[in-house]
Amino acid sequence: MSFDLVFFGGTGDLTWRKLMPSLFQAHRHGNLPADGRILAVARDDLTDDAYRAWLKPRLQEADSAKRPSDDEYDQFARRLHYLRMDLAQPSAYACLKSWLAQRSADTVVMYLATAPALFPQICEQLGAAGLNGERVRVVLEKPLGHDLASAQEINRIVRSVFSERQALRIDHYLGKPSVQNLMALRFGNVLFEPLWRRESIANIQITLAESLGVGTRGDFYDRTGALRDMIQNHALQLLTMIAMEPPSTNDADAIRDEKLKVLRSLKPYTAESVQRDVVRGQYRAGSIAGQAVAGYRDEAKVPPDSQTETFVALRTEVQNWRWAGVPFYLRTGKRLAAREAQIVINFRPTPHSIFPGLNRPNRLVIKLQPEDGLQLHLLAAKGSVVVQEVSGGLSSEVLSPVSLDLDFDRAFPTERVGAYERLLLDALAGRLNLFVRSDEQEQAWRWVEPILNSWANGTGGEPRSYAAGSWGPAAASALVARDGFAWAEEE
Repeated sequence: MSFDLVFFGGTGDLTWRKLMPSLFQAHRHGNLPADGRILAVARDDLTDDAYRAWLKPRLQEADSAKRPSDDEYDQFARRLHYLRMDLAQPSAYACLKSWLAQRSADTVVMYLATAPALFPQICEQLGAAGLNGERVRVVLEKPLGHDLASAQEINRIVRSVFSERQALRIDHYLGKPSVQNLMALRFGNVLFEPLWRRESIANIQITLAESLGVGTRGDFYDRTGALRDMIQNHALQLLTMIAMEPPSTNDADAIRDEKLKVLRSLKPYTAESVQRDVVRGQYRAGSIAGQAVAGYRDEAKVPPDSQTETFVALRTEVQNWRWAGVPFYLRTGKRLAAREAQIVINFRPTPHSIFPGLNRPNRLVIKLQPEDGLQLHLLAAKGSVVVQEVSGGLSSEVLSPVSLDLDFDRAFPTERVGAYERLLLDALAGRLNLFVRSDEQEQAWRWVEPILNSWANGTGGEPRSYAAGSWGPAAASALVARDGFAWAEEE
């Protein structure tokens, strides 16, 4: 297969920090088709050789095992090309069309690694230049819009130029091997699916925690916030994969149809329920790993009176027969106690305990990062007894907690494909399973919009302060405790 991969924003942070290193790994692993060209476009005045020289030291900032040797980079660099473009000028797209016409590649992928505000303009110009044929695909980075109206407007313009199957909305969380294993866990094994329902599950917790602050992204983050940055996309996508019904096939639309049903079944928020079921916070000064760190309002490019949330915890329900009454708790934040992404499935207790002591219900922990694996927490007899009056005698077996651990990195010792590497290869191959369809994306915005509106009009209250290095505001613990439960780290 021959391909041309065009990066708009070819000198931007996303391209050189994430996309180019991932493409190099695909090249190193032999997964990148040999007959492929990679074109970076930007406003900088560079030649092909100048761009290759510019990129080389930046790839050395990767983890040591992923850095290219000089020989490896020379081979990879032969694929790299550069074209100067002013994205507002139709003549620039004519030059791009001329460059692509040097050959007729089987697939052309336009990757928009730019500010989302430029997506409509770029797509309209691509359409006007005739660069939207059947062999062309366009990849759109998040955040896709700032609210429902802006997302719908972007999608309207994209759809006027490209078909739904040509427009690939990327969520890099879906490319993580651990997230892909959610599908394998549920639909490739018979063990859990009979228990995957309200009769057996007490609650589900999804945590996407970061120990880092906003760093140099203060200006962007202050206009975005944790709800838009993490909940509207990553967390809701994980929720749909946990709660969806089995799809009829592994086809992209069959999977996305089921995910959309979940999004449409989420309990809608009202002004009253936002105050009751949503907690937003903002980190103040504290310490991480023994090191003092600044509060959010003291970060670079953040207004001193900012009301932007760096933490969100919320409670919701999926209103269908499988999940009726089961609370789903979603939580994300910056400057938390640990970098940890996991899904915790808390099962119901045994209906009648015949063993003494406090016997904890079973729990399945799906670890997404930094570890990638599964933990199944059970109870087992350790061989000791307590003297206690029980039916039939005075002695009774004591149960102790044990866990079955599966580490996917150890189970699959060969180097696994990273998130962006997987998604880039899927984009080239036209595999759509791990990309978000427009109706999914718009429904996610529709669900979070009452929360945004409540915060905007002041009825949601101000962000609650929490110390950097903690697990967020105390109100987040109270949110779960109200139902008689606790976050995993508090049990």
